[in-house]
Amino acid sequence: MSIRHSLLALLQEGPRYGYQLRGEFEERTGSTWPLNIGQVYTTLDRLERDGLVEKEGDDGEGHVVYTITDAGRTEVTDWFAQPVAATNPPRNELAIKLALALTLDGVDVAAIVQAQRTASMRQMQDYTRQRRAAATSADAAPAAQGGPKANDAAWLLVLDSLIFTAEAEVRWLDHCEGWMAQRAVRAGKQRTAVAERQTAEHQAAAAAGTRAVSK
Repeated sequence: MSIRHSLLALLQEGPRYGYQLRGEFEERTGSTWPLNIGQVYTTLDRLERDGLVEKEGDDGEGHVVYTITDAGRTEVTDWFAQPVAATNPPRNELAIKLALALTLDGVDVAAIVQAQRTASMRQMQDYTRQRRAAATSADAAPAAQGGPKANDAAWLLVLDSLIFTAEAEVRWLDHCEGWMAQRAVRAGKQRTAVAERQTAEHQAAAAAGTRAVSK
């Protein structure tokens, strides 16, 4: 998540101080990704260092107000224009957990998959309920007040993203379960083949020994 660009995007609307930026970010994203206020001010310091924002005094109550510079506006414009490039795969704790579980003895991988699927399904259902409620609230906004607010639409998009992500995780877990079942079948067939070969070899050796004795 680019906090740097998110703060610049909000500052395009006008000067703000750190707590305002944090509040507006969380309001527009439904508090899905809470920001630490220390992180906000650290980012603002770096933006000021890079010439993308500058201080505009205070608001009379001790809050330092920041405003975006022309260079900052250019930075935001470029950010919105460029696709998000996932140059490195994001660290996925679940994928790491399953990958390690498969390589360790005594770990019930199937149980991990089942437990995670239950949790992911519950999460997806929760997001779906939130989305339904948010859509109902947005549709009920009085026309005299301009109808649904942009923040409502933004929250709906965030919820859609969360729902699709949870749905993809459940599908991936289904795939993992099917793959492990196929792997177990192949392993069982290999063990059976090895056992049958060993039995045949033992029988052949026993027969050879019997013939040698009879001679």
